[in-house]
Amino acid sequence: MSGVAKVIPLRGSAARSGRPARSGRTASGSTPEDVRGRHPSAYTDAPVVGPRLDTPPVPVLAERVPDDAAKRTSSALDALRRAVAERVSGGADFLRTRLSGDYEVDEFGYDPHFADNVWLPALRPLFDKWFRVEVRGIENVPATGGALVVSNHAGVIPIDGLMASVAMRDHHPQKRALRMLAADLAFETPLVGTVARRAGHTLACQPDAERLLRGGEVVAVFPEGFKGIGKPFSERYKLQRFGRGGFVSAALRTQTPIIPCSIVGSEEIYPKIGDLTTLARVLGLPYFPVTPLFPHFGPLGLIPLPSKWYIEFGEPIRTDQFSPAAADDPMELFEVTDHVRETIQQTLYRLLTRRRGVFLG
Repeated sequence: MSGVAKVIPLRGSAARSGRPARSGRTASGSTPEDVRGRHPSAYTDAPVVGPRLDTPPVPVLAERVPDDAAKRTSSALDALRRAVAERVSGGADFLRTRLSGDYEVDEFGYDPHFADNVWLPALRPLFDKWFRVEVRGIENVPATGGALVVSNHAGVIPIDGLMASVAMRDHHPQKRALRMLAADLAFETPLVGTVARRAGHTLACQPDAERLLRGGEVVAVFPEGFKGIGKPFSERYKLQRFGRGGFVSAALRTQTPIIPCSIVGSEEIYPKIGDLTTLARVLGLPYFPVTPLFPHFGPLGLIPLPSKWYIEFGEPIRTDQFSPAAADDPMELFEVTDHVRETIQQTLYRLLTRRRGVFLG
């Protein structure tokens, strides 16, 4: 054995050193002719430096971003076109129906076609986006047959009744309509009375209430009346007197259940801090409110504050267990009325304790 070791160079050392390989092959083991056929640098005599030629190219994600953005934009435009087309088609169908007279109006003036296509869509942005109403216990309202919803009333302007009607139509499993009993002033006011009739509301009197209940309708009554919606902000969520129990008498006569309804959020939309009684008397109004924004800011003061709302329908109070004579018994009427009022009041307190804030909910 010779005493001098023979040095055998490792493969690729020539490529790393920049010298051409002795065997005529590149560091990867390919002949120059092979390399020339696969890479542009092979057409020069310079050594190939860089990543392995047999490594698949790395996909460049940035090149696909414009395509993805274009697809999203196209999808959004398609959705917008479909929405506009649906609105135009719906508007055309509505006008065609109105012009042809192919719609029904009941004996109270209720026009379901008008309510579903004009009135309720106008209220839904307030319900969904402005007040962000959460509805609870809607399953307590019967799926069929008459029922009397009894609710607290507040807010200077009776928006709470309108929000309750949207809740009933949109959230009840059977999409039932809520027929509200309104004060005389609503029907004596130009335009307001016409819209109220077409939306399904009627005069707050016992004969009308009984006819609606016997007809299987869901009727809403607000026993506090103007005392509730016109009370000062310092008395918020404190129920006023419920009157002499006329709504209870109607429920007992028709043997329909009473559904207590508690609304939180309506008290803060127009905080009433004053009342211009002289001006109210001249205008024939029950009150003329002064709020932090009205009348100081003019029409801007009429925009309701975006308070967070909760509407909860309580468990039904059965009336079929009473005798027909109970509808004329003052003591029976007082006891049932007081029970309904106390149920609503306690529910209001419970909802208020769970609320984080007036606007956050």
